[in-house]
Amino acid sequence: MLADGGMPAPPPGMGAGDEEGWHRLSARMLLVHPVRALMSMAVPLVLVVFGVSRGDNGPWLWFVVVGAVLAVVFGVLAWFFTTYRFTSEQLQLRTGVLSRKVVTAPLDRIRSVDLESTPIHRVLGLAKAKIGTGVDTSQIELDGLTRQQGADLRVFLLRRSHVVDTGDSPSTEAPAATDADAGATADRTGEEELARINWGWLRYAPFSLSSLVVVAGAAGVLGQFGDDLPFDEVSAAQGAWEWVIARSLVLLIAGAVVALLLSWVLVSTASYVLNWWNLRLVREPGGKIRLSRGLLTTRSQTIESAKIRGVLMTEQFLLRFVRGAELTALATGVGTGGTTRLLPPAPRRVVEQVGHELLEEDGALTMALTGHGPKARRRIHVSQQWGSLFLAVLVAVPTYWIDVWWFASWPWWVPLAALGAVGLLNLAIAEASWRNLGHGLTQDHVVVQTGAIIRSREVLERAGIIGWVLHQSFFQRRLGLADLTATTAAGNERLVAPNIPVGAAIELADAATPGMLDRLRA
Repeated sequence: MLADGGMPAPPPGMGAGDEEGWHRLSARMLLVHPVRALMSMAVPLVLVVFGVSRGDNGPWLWFVVVGAVLAVVFGVLAWFFTTYRFTSEQLQLRTGVLSRKVVTAPLDRIRSVDLESTPIHRVLGLAKAKIGTGVDTSQIELDGLTRQQGADLRVFLLRRSHVVDTGDSPSTEAPAATDADAGATADRTGEEELARINWGWLRYAPFSLSSLVVVAGAAGVLGQFGDDLPFDEVSAAQGAWEWVIARSLVLLIAGAVVALLLSWVLVSTASYVLNWWNLRLVREPGGKIRLSRGLLTTRSQTIESAKIRGVLMTEQFLLRFVRGAELTALATGVGTGGTTRLLPPAPRRVVEQVGHELLEEDGALTMALTGHGPKARRRIHVSQQWGSLFLAVLVAVPTYWIDVWWFASWPWWVPLAALGAVGLLNLAIAEASWRNLGHGLTQDHVVVQTGAIIRSREVLERAGIIGWVLHQSFFQRRLGLADLTATTAAGNERLVAPNIPVGAAIELADAATPGMLDRLRA
């Protein structure tokens, strides 16, 4: 239906726009842009403050002030020069102050409308809409819609694309109610809830290795800037440190370990709460999967079921001890690199249940897999010991050559002990990698499991496989092994079964995609 001036009627709540149908984002963004600009200048301002305290400010203070003013001005101008409109076939976005740019998306190709609200957005009642066509990871961003406009836009665009795909007549129903926390609309009628946050899952948060990386990084930063902290009683601090060293090195190490563990638990728990607060995963009418989550910054992501080609279940080393796992969807043209994380560290049985619901087939995440045999075991062990071999060469260097190495002054047995420890560690990693290696086939999916420290079970829809690649290195040819790769448009665009016997590889490829290898065999 066309509005006055020959332009299509905008979605409910979007307004009429100007004579050509162009709309501006909410005027409340005039408050958001200056705040963002000042936040972007936070680091230079802090550096200047430290410089002023040492008398080294020079022209830097004026440079930062002028830069902050210009950033605010350009942020305000960005609102005036950003407009969007709906034509009969496209969504168009015009942006740019000095360099103008027009981005378009065909309305019948829109496959995702993700809504996001940062804390300042939520205070002002705003949301950011990220609109994707499912072709690649690029999205059109409308940053500055009201929450109601974002909710109405999501319903309008996804319902319209569903009409185009199915040929159904357009619905005349009113938009669903707004979910204020997630900044998203939710048509409760006909929804199927797949998962909801259970705060008992918090016990799995400290078993995620990613939080340990954050703690280690923070400790490194503090170590870099520790000498610049303004301690007034430096002598007292030095005296306390000397006292601790004099009493016991073991006590110092134990205190450092306890501090690391406490930081690890606190950071992982806080990150879990911030990212997965109010998690809700539902299947909406029309075959849409919607994920909403977040405490400070709320997000609502939508994936078309037809675009989901598989799932990835990961079990980090520590999570396996408490039977936990994480779940990621493998889709085409959505998320980051075709992947969207659906569940945080959670009980493995929950991950398996939700994964099977998305796959619409049971067994792929729980079935026993076919191993790759003793030759693959030998290959993995030999490959894993290259680091040990390099260290052994260093240890075996004659004494009169070793003066250049940093461990030259160590007792002779220390390098040998280090060599033995590294060798045993590589042996354990290689054995775990072989034991976790396997493949399987269900009625609709191909399953491959790999990994030692992080065990990954990847499930790919057989209909989503567009080709096969069989690669053999020199050493693999001698053992009759190969790396079998299924190419696809989803996820990382490939599924690799490493060190698989050639006969088993051909059998798996032929069974998964009957007829695809006939020409190769001929």
